[in-house]
Amino acid sequence: MTDNPFSLKDKNIVITGASSGIGKQCAITCNKLGANIVLIAREKDKLINTMNLLSGENNLYYAQDITKYEEIDNIIADAVKKTGKIFGFIHSAGMEMTLPLNVLNYDYYNKIYSVNVISAFEISKRIANRKNLSESGGSFVLIASIMSDYGQAGKIGYCSSKGALVSGARAMALELVNKNIRVNCISPAMVQTEMSKKLLESLPVEAQNEILKMHPLGIGHPLDIANGCAFLLSDAAKWITGINLYIDGGYGAK
Repeated sequence: MTDNPFSLKDKNIVITGASSGIGKQCAITCNKLGANIVLIAREKDKLINTMNLLSGENNLYYAQDITKYEEIDNIIADAVKKTGKIFGFIHSAGMEMTLPLNVLNYDYYNKIYSVNVISAFEISKRIANRKNLSESGGSFVLIASIMSDYGQAGKIGYCSSKGALVSGARAMALELVNKNIRVNCISPAMVQTEMSKKLLESLPVEAQNEILKMHPLGIGHPLDIANGCAFLLSDAAKWITGINLYIDGGYGAK
């Protein structure tokens, strides 16, 4: 532990969805706090752009579809070989889906659960292996959503996937405590990302205003979520595990 409990100096942190939005900002924020970052996302060009915003020589990127689980072993093993054992994991990769129940089928469920839930647990399992895990233990932060607790018409697949992520994280927190690994979720409300901007722009003004009213402190920014992730990864949160932290601009208070 350093004199500054918020420091992430020399900690190796894996971040999925690191090419844009919340994941990209998490990489930048954690790197500024001293961490070495292992970036994972599908789009190589965007990953390189994120890499160019980081300082230090021990950052890596892997252009990989995280639902190809058989590749995860190779990625984690290669990252450990090149940067050292891993302390932190932020699962920011995710997909949103708005479809009514009568349209949903197995393929849709399988796709959204593969990205939002299963990949998070598969990567966590690999990092938790003693050969990959930092001697000091670890901290995992899984990005869920306020939709894990709040229902919304047309979002049965999305809401249920985020609920599964939260409940699974709580169970994982209990199971991995003997390895000194903390596991927590963060549940954001709407955050200003490329995806959310496109969504808002597609809606009529009245609908946009209704969404804004749901957020007493306004729409959030990726940095708001990244700061929460950095806190949960740090020694300042060493007595916190198994929680679902709302960072929602007051949405839940409504």
